[in-house]
Amino acid sequence: MGRLEGKVVIVTGSASGIGAATAVRLGAEGATVVGFDATPHDDDIVLDVRDEAAVGAAVAGVAGDHGRIDALVNAAGVAGGGPVHLVDADEWDRIVDINLKGTFLTNKHVVAQMVDQEPDGLGQRGSIVNIASIEGLEGTEGGSAYNASKGGVVILTKNIALDYGRKGIRANCVCPGFIDTPMMMAVFDMGGMDDVRRSFVETHALGRIGRPEEIAAAALFLVSDDASFVSGTSLVVDGGYTAGHQHGIVEMMGLG
Repeated sequence: MGRLEGKVVIVTGSASGIGAATAVRLGAEGATVVGFDATPHDDDIVLDVRDEAAVGAAVAGVAGDHGRIDALVNAAGVAGGGPVHLVDADEWDRIVDINLKGTFLTNKHVVAQMVDQEPDGLGQRGSIVNIASIEGLEGTEGGSAYNASKGGVVILTKNIALDYGRKGIRANCVCPGFIDTPMMMAVFDMGGMDDVRRSFVETHALGRIGRPEEIAAAALFLVSDDASFVSGTSLVVDGGYTAGHQHGIVEMMGLG
């Protein structure tokens, strides 16, 4: 039997990248997975996470169809940014609205459902996992809007953990490093980015960027009962990107 047998889970951003990998992994563990995505894909519900009325209706529909919602994984997001004096206000709004406001709205409506449902044998009513980023924990050149949106996701998650912990609702976020997703590759494939891409790869202590399935595995842990005493944390899954700085010293000692 899978670790999520009988659980009902919503995954946003389920059509590609981390969201798609997460939907597949949770489904393989026995969960009934309902995907939300702005892009039509398989049986996913087509949804703009910025539209509160649509989010509320979609969440209510899942609860009505399945009787409860056991977990939410928010993976919907977009890239973008630049030095602040070059960022158009409309572009700022687009990034923050999808990455942060969209996370707020899905959390809002799912949590409202969770507080009214019966707890399980561990006293849990539900688990929230928001996909943030290491760029929400530290600065990145040209990050501005993206970093600000993901930093907001990190602190929003902590507040949800505090506000609803005694109702049996856990909230955590995953902070990935740089992951091989269509969104990330679209950035790396822009003109003049070859040296930047190599720099990002080399800055990961493991010498590579991550795979969506590796983030899905972290989301699975946080959703599952294995993490029943984990709430309010920001789980960094970054191949050692934020571990510190490398300057070539270990290569001089034969560890290259």
